[in-house]
Amino acid sequence: MRRYAGTILVLMSFGLFVLSSANANAQWVMVARAVSGKVQQMSHKSANGDGYDVAMVVLEANADKVYAKALSSLKTHPGITVTKSDDKKRRIDFTNGTLEASLQATPLGDKLSQLMIASNLTGAQPSATSLVLQGVLKVCKEVNVNCTVEGE
Repeated sequence: MRRYAGTILVLMSFGLFVLSSANANAQWVMVARAVSGKVQQMSHKSANGDGYDVAMVVLEANADKVYAKALSSLKTHPGITVTKSDDKKRRIDFTNGTLEASLQATPLGDKLSQLMIASNLTGAQPSATSLVLQGVLKVCKEVNVNCTVEGE
């Protein structure tokens, strides 16, 4: 029995590690679901006109589905040109002729994803806030998820 005591101890330790990892992952998913559909936005424009605009939302939807719907929507949207897409990274670069932006859908689970759209601002360009925010809300609608903008 003593010969196996060390092996049993190692197996029990491994089992506890796996259980605690699964528990931590489950807690993360619960937190993500609690903020699901709440669009958060951050933007900044300095005195010289340079800055950024970012909008992010957690969606109860598969990341591949979110990416596919966003790509399809952007390709058919009048006034928007998709300049690059990467299916593996679920990333899309696009422009409206004046502003350039990127969208990325990141899986957080099988049916949970994070959608982020970002744009940089340079010089005298108008704010990308409406382009970025409208993009997030449009993707929410495309995947049938009710999204609300934080602070509204």
